[in-house]
Amino acid sequence: MIMKTKISYLFLLFFVFLCMKGRAENIIISREDCIKIALQENPTVKIADLEVKKVDYAKKETLASVFPSIDFSAAYQRSIELQTIRMDFGGQSQNLKMGSDNTWNLGFSASLPIIAPTLWKAIDISDTQILSSLEDARASRLDLVNQINKAYYALMLAVASKNVIKQNYEVALFNADIYKKQFDNGTASEYDVLRSSVQVKNIEPELLQADIALKQCQLQLKVLMGISADLDIWPDISLDKLSEDMWAFPKEADLSLQDNTSLRSLEIQKSLLAKNVTLKKFAWIPTLGASYNLSWTSLSNGSPIRNQQFNPYSNVGLALSVPIFSGGSKLYGLKQAQVQLKEIDLQRDYLVNSLNMQVELAVDNINREAAQISSSKNGMEEAKKAYDIMQKSFEIGAASYLQLRDAELANTSAQLVYYQAIYNYLISTSELDLLLGKENF
Repeated sequence: MIMKTKISYLFLLFFVFLCMKGRAENIIISREDCIKIALQENPTVKIADLEVKKVDYAKKETLASVFPSIDFSAAYQRSIELQTIRMDFGGQSQNLKMGSDNTWNLGFSASLPIIAPTLWKAIDISDTQILSSLEDARASRLDLVNQINKAYYALMLAVASKNVIKQNYEVALFNADIYKKQFDNGTASEYDVLRSSVQVKNIEPELLQADIALKQCQLQLKVLMGISADLDIWPDISLDKLSEDMWAFPKEADLSLQDNTSLRSLEIQKSLLAKNVTLKKFAWIPTLGASYNLSWTSLSNGSPIRNQQFNPYSNVGLALSVPIFSGGSKLYGLKQAQVQLKEIDLQRDYLVNSLNMQVELAVDNINREAAQISSSKNGMEEAKKAYDIMQKSFEIGAASYLQLRDAELANTSAQLVYYQAIYNYLISTSELDLLLGKENF
C-alpha cells in the first residue's frame, strides 16, 4: 500500500511538472489529489513526522543505558616541587622528599546496571511517548485534511458565485443593449438607456470582488498544498454535481468517538501518568550495579617520555544503593503523580461530554443543511422560471424594467443561497469527520 501511494503521488507530481513545463496557467485537480500533495509537501506534516523520529531517537538513547558503559581515560602529571615530610632518626630530624617527577595513569572503566527498576520503567515510558508523537502526527494530518477540504470547498463556492454574478452581468449587458436598440427606434426613453447602463456599471464591482475572492481561495489552497503560487488550480467538479450526493445523516450511522484524536491523545496521556506513578514507586526499590576497572600506572623521575614502566592494576565490584530516608520527597512526588492521574480522569469525562455535544450539533447541522439544500433548490428553480417569463415579457414590451430587475435579483439571490447551502453542508461533514477522526487519506 505504501509503494502504491508513492507511485500514485509521483505520477501526480509528474503531471503537475508537465503542466509547469508547458506553461499551463490552469490546472484542474480533484480534492483527493490536493490532499495527497498536501500530506507530502505541507511543512506542518513534515514537522510532525520529524517529532516522531526525534522521540524514537530519545527512546534509543534511554535504551542505551541498559548496556555496559565503557570509558577510556589518560592523565599525566608533572611535579614542580615534591612533597616534603620531616622525620626523626635517633633524635635527629631529617627532611625527606616523596613522590616522583612524572605520573602517568591510563585505563579503562566499565559499568553495568543489574537492578535498575526506574531505568526499565523509563524505557516503557519512552514507548508510550512514541505513541503520543504518532497520535500528534495523525492529528496534524487530520487537521490538514480538514483545512484542505474547507479551502477546496471555498474555492468551489467562489467559482459558483463568480459564475452567478457573471451571468447576471451578461444579462444586464443584454438588457442594456435592448434598451439602446429601442431608443434608436424611438420606443424607449433616454432615461431607460441610462438606467440600464448604470445597472451594468453597478455589477462590475461585484464581478471584480468575486474575482478577488476566487484568487484568495486559490492562494489559500496552494499555501496548504505547499505548491508554487504561479499555478492556477481549479476544482474538477462543481457544487451542482456534488449536491446530487447530499442527504440527511442516517440515524444508524457510526458516531463512535474511539478514533477522535483529542480523546486518543488524552488516553495516551493517562497511560503516561499511570506509568509515572509506577516510576515514583520504583524509587524505593534498591539498585545494583557492577563495575570493572583496568589501569596502568607509571612513576618516574627525569624525562616524561623515556624509561617509563607501566604497571597494571584492575578490580571488579558491585555497588548496592538502598534508599532509606529522603525527607519525604519520594512520597510527595508519588502523591503529586496520583493527583495528576485523578485530574486527567476528570478531564476525560468533560472531554467526552463536550465531544458528544459537538457531534450531535454537527449531525443536526448536516440534517438541517440537507433540508435547506432541497428547499433552496426548489426556490432556485422557481426563481429561474419566473425570471425567464419576465425576460420574455420584457423583450416584447409586456413588462417594465423594474419588474425585470426584481426578477433578476430574486434569481441571483436564490442561486447564491443554494450554493451557500451546499457549501455549509460540505463544511459540516468535514468538521464531523474531524471530530470522529475519520482517516479519509
